[in-house]
Amino acid sequence: MRQAYAFHQRGRFDAAGALYREILSLEPNHADALHLLGVIEAQQERYDVAADLIARAAAAAPGNPFIHYNLGNVLRALGRLDDAVASYDLAVAIDPDNPSSLTNRGGVLHELKRPQHALADYERAIALDPNHAPALLNRGNTLLGLKLNDEAVKSYERCLALQPNQVHALFGRGRALASLLRFEEALASYTRTVALAPNHAEAHANRGDTLFQLGRYAEAAAAYEKATVVKSDYAAAFQGLGNALFKIGRGQEAAAAYDKAYRLDPDLDYIEGTRLLTKMYVCDWSDFEAERGRLLAHALQGKLAANPFAFLMIGETPAQQLQCARGYAAVKYPPAPLPLWWGDRAPHEKIRLGYVSGEFREQATGFLTADLFECHDRGAFELHAFSTGMDDGSTMRSRIRAAFDTFSDVSRRSDQEIAEFITREEIDILINLNGFFGEERTGLVAFKPAPIQVNYLGFPGTMGAPYMDYILADRWIIPEDQQQHYEENVVYLPDTYQANDRKKVRPDTSRSRSEFGLPENGFVFCSFNNAYKITPDMFSVWMRLLKAVDGSVLWLLEVDLGIERNLRREAAARGVAPERILFAPFVKLKEHFSRGRLADLFLDTLPVNAHTTASDALWMGVPVLTCVGTTFAGRVAASLLSAIGLHELITHSLADYEQAALRLARDPGLISEMRAKLAANRETFPLFDTPRLTRHIETAYKTMWARHQSGLLAKGFAVEDEA
Repeated sequence: MRQAYAFHQRGRFDAAGALYREILSLEPNHADALHLLGVIEAQQERYDVAADLIARAAAAAPGNPFIHYNLGNVLRALGRLDDAVASYDLAVAIDPDNPSSLTNRGGVLHELKRPQHALADYERAIALDPNHAPALLNRGNTLLGLKLNDEAVKSYERCLALQPNQVHALFGRGRALASLLRFEEALASYTRTVALAPNHAEAHANRGDTLFQLGRYAEAAAAYEKATVVKSDYAAAFQGLGNALFKIGRGQEAAAAYDKAYRLDPDLDYIEGTRLLTKMYVCDWSDFEAERGRLLAHALQGKLAANPFAFLMIGETPAQQLQCARGYAAVKYPPAPLPLWWGDRAPHEKIRLGYVSGEFREQATGFLTADLFECHDRGAFELHAFSTGMDDGSTMRSRIRAAFDTFSDVSRRSDQEIAEFITREEIDILINLNGFFGEERTGLVAFKPAPIQVNYLGFPGTMGAPYMDYILADRWIIPEDQQQHYEENVVYLPDTYQANDRKKVRPDTSRSRSEFGLPENGFVFCSFNNAYKITPDMFSVWMRLLKAVDGSVLWLLEVDLGIERNLRREAAARGVAPERILFAPFVKLKEHFSRGRLADLFLDTLPVNAHTTASDALWMGVPVLTCVGTTFAGRVAASLLSAIGLHELITHSLADYEQAALRLARDPGLISEMRAKLAANRETFPLFDTPRLTRHIETAYKTMWARHQSGLLAKGFAVEDEA
């Protein structure tokens, strides 16, 4: 037996095993030989054989705690968790002061979703041996699972003080720190993890997640790539790679990464919709109709196929979009079991408005709302901003900050921390300017931190969430017979729902077409929408217009080289010379307005219209031709045109849209008339009358608050036209 044990200790398993078997041939119930032979089998991952041998040893020597301990380990490896707990129970009963038995039993209890019992075992093990690193590690894992992240970090750090190179503790600490939004520290922990364990695919991927959160997208892409090299079937890492590549403008590669993720795991949450949307972003229309139909079917079957933003391009009716939004909100942002706001409180002298947004910067929502904030009546309202997104250091950021009574950068706080802060600030009406768009933090409104919560502007549709009380709209974007397809109560503004900035930069009228590579005399159609809004059907209409109007060109935004390549190929396939499509690179807003005014006609898109882009075109003095769609996102341009008195540019079918575009392009007098009317109306109609819109929105807020003060439930209403 001594000789066998010596071989075993030196790792000579064959020699040790042979001697253990010789002993058992002489004495079949020799407990130590059975036990240690079972350990050898376990060390070689033959767990079924090991469990049989060690169970026989336990029957032969029921008072030996080490046998029960090792049997527990083997049963755990076999997935027989309840049996493993029973073995550890015997080991602990015989030797209650052994921290290893307590720690391993805690690990199994954690797997059995009994975290409080697991914690009790870890605490007891640590009390017996404060330097028991495995107990500290496991305690951190369980605390992490319970989302007690601060305590988890402390437990991991105690483990690391004993074992600085403990890879699992480093990885766990990174996860806990990332959950606390302490991204720089999390990054350091993950970086140390992958330095010690270069083949730790999850650590590479999590490092990518953290770099992404820090806005270091190129580095994030490199980290995700390493994860996919280590683990070639890692679907979530390919998804992360797609996210990072998209952020740095490599849309074609992003689409390929999403495609890989989808093929590896078609049921990965929301990957199908993200994949198709990204293909549309680079105008890759291969198998478009089939993929669109499949995605629509999957979403309507209740699968987690598309997030609501991606579904804007897919859902054909408001009812379908409500179904998608409800499912998404229920899974990703369920209502908090106990809302933070409840009951009454003393009224304030002024109504406290809280605007929450990740886009208080040089971004479309920021450009649209700055003047609105500045126009608010400070005698009646107290304005609070809760910024959940990046500070880009821009003039727009400074302007928006100055418009509020208090401006709080909460981007590094958790959803719950932000919600609790909003509640402490006693916000009366919380306006969510993101919805399911951009740097959104819907999780914070799910805690219901304010008595009234409003969905406005950022997301063109319902959020499908019971904690959103109202949506600000107009009768164009939500016809009265469609109100039932909105979870929120609809509040109608009399003109248009869209805020605008009457102080935005004016175009430089001295610039010429030749400066931007445009024909001096040919008709210039333009569409400065994001390319994902261009569908094959819409593009076919545009190509027919180019063929029908000699010398005309189509002017689009250049956001990715893949778009230019793909659209020129599609043009050639439709019989149009590819060079008749021109691409405008991204430039600063004043430069964009100065060149954009040189176009003759802005062609809108379906099923999602131009939104900010349409009002920008109208501000430049370029007429916008639209076709009314079936959903909120497809009706916005009609709302804007109505608010500037250009109803004749609103069509109701693609056939009428095409004919109207053709008339305008062939009749110089008609297009001149439209431009002159637009120039006159721009100064007098409601679209750019921000003080007027602000008064209407304030009336809406006052009405909401009066209902609440009277103890009435939220209910839709219409704001009267002040005229």
